[in-house]
Amino acid sequence: MEDRVAVISIIVEEPDSVEELNSLLHEYAKYVIGRMGIPYPQKSINIIAIAVVAPSDRINALTGAIGRLKGVTCKATYQKA
Repeated sequence: MEDRVAVISIIVEEPDSVEELNSLLHEYAKYVIGRMGIPYPQKSINIIAIAVVAPSDRINALTGAIGRLKGVTCKATYQKA
């Protein structure tokens, strides 16, 4: 399967999920090409963007695992095929 470029956008509303989120990102670290985190204390959330290069199934697996975390929303945007 061919690698694709994607940006995974994450909104964290539950601080207790951050440790598990970081563990997942560490597990997929070989696919990550960049990460940006923005705290937004006025809304008590954190906004994270992860740029990745990986096969679609790996991106989907990571996005799905992140999205199952309590208080975490996640979506991926892919390059055009």
